[in-house]
Amino acid sequence: MEKLKTSGYAPVNGLNMYYEIYGDGNIPLVLIHGGGSTIETSFSTLIPLLSGCGKLLAVELQAHGRTSDRDAPESFAHDADDVAGLLHYLKIDKANFLGFSNGGSTAMQIAIRHPGIVNKIVVISGAYKRDGFIPGFFEGFAGATLDSMPAPLQAAFLKVTPDKSRLQGMFDKDVERMATFKDWPDDDLRSIKAPALIMAADHDVVTPAHMIEITRLIPESRLAILPGTHGSIIGEAGSEKEGGKLPAITAALVEAFLNE
Repeated sequence: MEKLKTSGYAPVNGLNMYYEIYGDGNIPLVLIHGGGSTIETSFSTLIPLLSGCGKLLAVELQAHGRTSDRDAPESFAHDADDVAGLLHYLKIDKANFLGFSNGGSTAMQIAIRHPGIVNKIVVISGAYKRDGFIPGFFEGFAGATLDSMPAPLQAAFLKVTPDKSRLQGMFDKDVERMATFKDWPDDDLRSIKAPALIMAADHDVVTPAHMIEITRLIPESRLAILPGTHGSIIGEAGSEKEGGKLPAITAALVEAFLNE
């Protein structure tokens, strides 16, 4: 990974929220990981490739990685409020946001709920409706156990928080969030004023048609579909062969979008 500049914890909405900062710049790019993930599993490949984007602020959300949990379910709205709270704590008035998978949905919620802090958003494999996921996606949550969680994600969590009960708690809340996921109103996306780059892989867990729909609804947005599977276009842990070119292509597209 690119050399870490600083890291810390912030008291945010009842959480002790972990974050890392890389590089320098006036408008940071906030990196929001996927479900069940840590900063490392989602972004260790991408962070060094984003050096042209200036300052990077990577976060870990409720119950994930090094961030504590609270007596409340996970939700994309809560995650959006937590990220906004972290920026307030760090005295950051405006930022760009890049979210992957569940983090992509959170990035959209930030633009919906906290438009004043948003410069641009990058949504990678995010969704706002149940039918935006591939057929069979939700059936996979019925009876899911911790053994269903990919081994690289389990290992990464336990590396930074060696407590299997906390891993189980995160897994249970992640499953509950997705099993009970409800569609958002189309007008929520129409309300997003920030420029948006919508990205996904052509064999993702979200459908290309859904990505097109998101792009159609967000007024100032554009779309990039790359050849790959879920996570491969950012080099998520376990998703892409070592040395693959997709993450560099993604980083180049993100950098061009943020710097135009």
